[in-house]
Amino acid sequence: MEEQKKISSSIFKLGLINALICLIGFLCLFYFGNFKIDIAYLLLSTFICFITGFLILYYFYFISVTKKINLLSEKIRKKFLNKEIPQKHDQLEEEDGLLELEEKVDDLIESREKELKHFENLDSYRKEYLGNVSHELKTPVFNIQGYVDTLLNGGLEDETINMDYLKRAEKSIDRLINIIDDLETITQLESGELELDMDNFDIAHLVKDIYAALELIAAKKNIKLELAKKYEKPIYVKADKFRIRQVLVNLITNSIKYGKDNGTTEITLNYLNDDVVIEVKDNGMGIEPNHLPRLFERFYRIDKGRSREQGGTGLGLAIVKHIIEAHQKSIKVESEVGKGTLFTFSLFAGQ
Repeated sequence: MEEQKKISSSIFKLGLINALICLIGFLCLFYFGNFKIDIAYLLLSTFICFITGFLILYYFYFISVTKKINLLSEKIRKKFLNKEIPQKHDQLEEEDGLLELEEKVDDLIESREKELKHFENLDSYRKEYLGNVSHELKTPVFNIQGYVDTLLNGGLEDETINMDYLKRAEKSIDRLINIIDDLETITQLESGELELDMDNFDIAHLVKDIYAALELIAAKKNIKLELAKKYEKPIYVKADKFRIRQVLVNLITNSIKYGKDNGTTEITLNYLNDDVVIEVKDNGMGIEPNHLPRLFERFYRIDKGRSREQGGTGLGLAIVKHIIEAHQKSIKVESEVGKGTLFTFSLFAGQ
């Protein structure tokens, strides 16, 4: 209501000025016309002039404001589902205020359009996510069902297939368990239920241990696992060792799975202020730019068929992102097709 008071005050002053002008006019008329001055008549005339001027000014101001409000209301109504917009005249200021209001309305329309686009994208991602979840869960279930049906319908007595089908069913069960475990991990990370076991440890030593464990897998594709330096001195970080191992294993394993034969995976560790920056780099096939923004989404796959053949759940990078964010840090990815991919994240330096 403060704006309304300012508007009324301005119109009141204009009405008063109008009345004073009329009063001066009457005085001049009486003085030069040699008319007898009736004080009561003079005061009444002045009051009438004041009221008349005030009402006329207020009326024209009201018409001007109403016209602009209607234009703005129509503009908003057309943008937002043809809904009528209430007109609140008590929230308007003078002419400058109307221009400012129009700019704000334009900004509002623009921001709402962006929000609608964002919600449309979210809805699209939601549908895609539900479809992916359904597919990821149904695939191993249908496989198990097929193997079991075959075994029940005589395959169990067939020694040429019974053990093979049982092993395939077991593999599908393991895949199903892995998907459920990964989904549970992400849910716990997002909800904050999963508490980190923070400790100081030598991350260089951890990387060497992981390299040793994955050496045979890398050797099948003649991929070299290298460190940028020897790192003879410890590089301590303060983090959850088990979860950071999970992050590194995922990134290194992906570089092996999707790397080219005779390629290289290299890890670099550097101090930066109070952090330790970890880089995982390979010279593999690389990732196309349009895939990078969605790379850390649940079940997002660049090559869906190949990814499933490799045995991944489609949740690895989503878990990696959540683990790093749980450490109050972030992870980024850079890639160039045909040249390779670089993942970079940081952790708080330890003591």
